[in-house]
Amino acid sequence: MTRIRVLAALVMAPAAIATVLLLPTPWLMLITAIVFLAALWEWFALAEVEDSLARSALLVLNLLLMVALVWGTGGTGATLVLFKVAVVLGVLWWLLAMLWLVHFDFASDHDTNGRVYKLAAATFAVVPAWCAMALLHNDGPGWLLLALMVVWGTDTGAYFAGRRFGRRKLAPRISPNKTVEGLVGGTAVGVLVALVGAWILGVAPAQLPLVALVALLAVLFSVVGDLFESLLKRHVGAKDSGNLIPGHGGIMDRADSVLAALPVFALGKIWLGF
Repeated sequence: MTRIRVLAALVMAPAAIATVLLLPTPWLMLITAIVFLAALWEWFALAEVEDSLARSALLVLNLLLMVALVWGTGGTGATLVLFKVAVVLGVLWWLLAMLWLVHFDFASDHDTNGRVYKLAAATFAVVPAWCAMALLHNDGPGWLLLALMVVWGTDTGAYFAGRRFGRRKLAPRISPNKTVEGLVGGTAVGVLVALVGAWILGVAPAQLPLVALVALLAVLFSVVGDLFESLLKRHVGAKDSGNLIPGHGGIMDRADSVLAALPVFALGKIWLGF
């Protein structure tokens, strides 16, 4: 499984890097909208929306929200405030998600109310992450690539540190394979990647501690995103969100950490001004 996982990553990573570095922001937004909407489709399945027509309608509603945000920008950078507001809402949502993780059984009884909560969570997770991706790329492709590499570095560090040193379970009821040692290893790699990347992008040495702080928060939120998707899967007894990516599961299985980390990284960059 490790070999398949690595081979799939070796295919996906260059494609993602090329997309970030070579495409202009509008085209990147289009491509990532397709990917994020595909992740939403899987999320709807985890929310137990089984009817294809209903899932399609929900997908269209989220697409229309994205279109409305783009239309609301008016084609000028000054009105990107709508995207920034969406990013703030996304960060607030992931703070609420931490509370949801503590109360594992919330919305787990397969009734209508539980489904509504999970569908609302889908929009608050996916749309702000898409807005954050656009904001970071608009500041320069290197910043978006750095944010993604922080998440990738965290995932990789956590995976191998957990396999080698993992002893203490991080959240056994939600994700039995995650360990405290994996979290520590992943965090160290993620912050190191952020510092090296920021130095390459020309950030002043005096601002590197700010980059490290934002990266640390983004890493911790990425873990929340990963755990939250695991919680959704545990509620419905699913191992993966899908089977599209060999060795990795579905798109949501790869995007969960990114969805939570990007709004935090984008907000931190805007707020601290590096």
